[in-house]
Formats: sequence, C-alpha cells, structure tokens
Amino acid sequence: MLISHESIGEMMVHTRDISDGGIFVVTNPEQMPPVGTEVRGQVQGMLADAPVVDMRIVRIEEGGIGLQFCN
Repeated sequence: MLISHESIGEMMVHTRDISDGGIFVVTNPEQMPPVGTEVRGQVQGMLADAPVVDMRIVRIEEGGIGLQFCN
C-alpha cells in the first residue's frame, strides 16, 4: 500500500489486517504523523489502478499504525 501525506511524502507499507472499517499497516510509527491525521492510501500491485482513499490515523503502536477509512 502507498501512503501519502505532506509531512512524510509517499511511503510504501505492508498491510497486516484489513476490515470494512480500516486497515493496519506495518511501518515505523516514529516516521508517521500523530493520531488524528488524515492520510491518503492506495493499494498497489493490482491489474488496474486502485482508488485513492482518505484514511485517518486512529492508533499508533510498536510495529505499525491503525487507519480508519473516512467516509
């Protein structure tokens, strides 16, 4: 997954868990903006371009961050 935000630019991360409400991505949490920040994300490696979605950082823990899909 490609995550982007003005404070980090673009960063490629691996997904660990995904649900209807959000996704957990494996990354160095120290490189990410704080909880509450909205970022954009796009799944990579699909045959067609996946949509870019808005997500909010809702959890930061050792080994990654939890993102909630924004409506």
